[in-house]
Amino acid sequence: MSTADDPTLRAARRQHGNAILTALRETRVQLSLFNHQVGAHVELRDIDVDCFELVTREGPLSPTALARRAGLHPATMTGVLDRLERGGWVTRERDAADRRGVAVHAVRGRAAELVRLYAGLGRAVDDICAGYGEAELALVADFLRRTSRAGRLATDALAANRAGA
Repeated sequence: MSTADDPTLRAARRQHGNAILTALRETRVQLSLFNHQVGAHVELRDIDVDCFELVTREGPLSPTALARRAGLHPATMTGVLDRLERGGWVTRERDAADRRGVAVHAVRGRAAELVRLYAGLGRAVDDICAGYGEAELALVADFLRRTSRAGRLATDALAANRAGA
């Protein structure tokens, strides 16, 4: 008998799914609060830190692509980039392929400041991981990657829905 055919197994899966969603929401809140503290230490707003992280991981990006990726209005992105540039976190450089275009680059070395501030969380996660085997860690990593991807798709869909409204 499959899970779909057994009401008891369906209910148990639904309970597990709800518990996972609740834990993810709690994690989101705690990480948001932690990120706020990180930003306060380097005198950046939360969205500034998020945009710097995006440029560091996915950049260089055009301001338009960064605004789209961050779900921000282009005018809002201009303010974010102004603050990041003023603080020495990013540079805006002419795009070599299209001289009219601009690419946002992360300034080398600045990410190290954030890494230092995130180090306590990193050590705590290392301690948690020490209690799991390799196969379990691979499963958790896969789950988190897939959940992150689902979050990005849901974000993109919600942003597209808002833009079309």
